[in-house]
Parts: sequence; C-alpha cells; structure tokens
Amino acid sequence: MKFEDRPYLREILLKRDDIETFDTYPFCIPAVKELDFLEFHPDVTFFVGENGTGKSTLIEGIAVAQGFNPEGGTKSSTFSTTRTHSGLYRYLKSIKGYKYPRDGYFLRAESFYNLASLMDTMPEYLGSYGGKSLHQQSHGESFMATLVNKLRGNGLYIMDEPEAALSPARQMAAISAIHQLVEQNSQFIIATHSPILLAYPRSKIYQFSETGIYEVAYEDTEHYAVTKDFLNRHEQMMKILMEE
Repeated sequence: MKFEDRPYLREILLKRDDIETFDTYPFCIPAVKELDFLEFHPDVTFFVGENGTGKSTLIEGIAVAQGFNPEGGTKSSTFSTTRTHSGLYRYLKSIKGYKYPRDGYFLRAESFYNLASLMDTMPEYLGSYGGKSLHQQSHGESFMATLVNKLRGNGLYIMDEPEAALSPARQMAAISAIHQLVEQNSQFIIATHSPILLAYPRSKIYQFSETGIYEVAYEDTEHYAVTKDFLNRHEQMMKILMEE
C-alpha cells in the first residue's frame, strides 16, 4: 500500500458565496452554518455528535456530491422511493486526490431496507452480496454481507450509522473488515454513534455540535466518556436515571 495513493477525497469546501441565506434548512444547521472546509484522513474519518447536529445531512451531501444515490448503494444504483435528501450537495466542492477509486459504496442504515428490496428483484447482482437474499438474513447479517462481500477494496466508502444493525461483537468484526479494506487502499467516511467503531486508531474524528464542527481525540468524545462512565458506575447511574 502506498500512503500517497490516498485520500481519494482530500477535503470538501462549502461554497458559502453561492448560498442565499443561512436561515433555511439545511444551511441553518449549526454544523453546516459554521462550515468552511473539512479535511479527510487517508484511512478513516468519523463524524460524531448528538442527534440533530447534522452528521447525516452532511454525509449524505458528501455522498451525493461524489455521485452516489442518496438512498445508498453504488454509483450505478438509481432507485428512488421517497425524495427526502437536501440540496446541500450542490454547494459542496470536492477536492480530490490524483488517484481515482476503483470501487465505491454509500451504506445508509435508514434506507438499506429499500436497497435490499431492489436486490431481490435483480438476482443477477446478489452474487456480489454473497449470493443470498439480504431480506433472508437479519439486518446485521445483511450489513456484514455487504461489508465483507460487496466492498472490493481500492474504494471510497461512505457510511451513515453502520452500527445501527450490529451487535457489539459484530461491530468489532466490522472494524476488522474495515481495516482489511483500508489495507487494500480504501478510504472511509463514517457517521457513527458507536464508541467501538470510533476506537479505530488510523482515523480522524470530527465532533458535530451546536457551535459547529471540530476535531477531537477518541477519549474526548462524549460517546467514549458517557459509555465508560456508565459501564464503570452502572448501578449508581441506573439509580440516578430511575429516580429522575
């Protein structure tokens, strides 16, 4: 692996001068409102933050700006169930590396069911997912089948909350699969709530908040701190929560 081969996506810039007003969605979201640019790690970049801080909105915008279907899949996936994605992608400028990824995928938890339904109507493509209907597997199994079978390496992979269907043990298995793909010249951009996934060491973590976006260390994320505190003091925490 040559480190200089990546990142495929170096950074994104918000074309602020093209935006008429920051008072309407999605530009009123603090993370978007305060955005100038974001630089990506050659291996893995994480977006982390509370619900509603704009992680999924931005990661969707980045994916669509790279040519992916807003509901997920490869760049050749053209299905559409409900048009709910924002127009943010039109205002994102992508700064790319000199090398073009040979593979790519947008894995989106909330619309993965729709993608699985599409694959059932196109059995000729199921082989690339392991040969078994995604609907005939558990949600977590179908996610792992995609991660292990569909993603071939030398790719740009964008994921929105992939842990949604995964047990803690499967999240650790996902780290192993992600690392193997990184070793095969792949780059990941992942929005997550999982303190397990966030522990991947070859990464950059961006915290989304009401004041914007800033880079943090793993141990400084709220997800790590809250989870650690709860596990270390779960009996006391449960008393406090149940009393309240």
